[in-house]
Formats: sequence, C-alpha cells, structure tokens
Amino acid sequence: MRRFFSFLMGALTGALVGATVALLLAPSSGEELQTRARERFTTVKDEVRQAYEARVAQLEAELESLRKRVKAEPAKKA
Repeated sequence: MRRFFSFLMGALTGALVGATVALLLAPSSGEELQTRARERFTTVKDEVRQAYEARVAQLEAELESLRKRVKAEPAKKA
C-alpha cells in the first residue's frame, strides 16, 4: 500500500509540474489557452457522460435479462 501511495504521489506531482511547464511555455495567449482548455474539458465531460449513460443502459438491460431468466426458471422446475 505504501509503494502504491508513493507512486500515486509521484505521478500527481509529475503531472502538476508537467502542466505548469506546458502552460509557461505555451505559444498561445492566456485567454486563448483558457478557451481551448475549457472546450477540451467540456468535450471530455460530455464523452464521459455519454459513456456513463451507455454503460448504465447496458447494465440495466443485463439486469432485466437476468430477472426474466430467474423468473422463468421456477416455472420450468414446477
């Protein structure tokens, strides 16, 4: 557990340092960079929401299928 925590802290620190360096060396203006970052965030958020909704629909369909199968099994045994 301790190794994992150390790895996670190192990864987060590296990501923070990398993001800071990228922002400082970016050839774009601050406003343009903020606009692009906001657009990317919105795009990723929408993609995650769509993936979530698709997965929920898939799991609900599987659950309904299992419920029907369980409901039909007692009728076969009788």
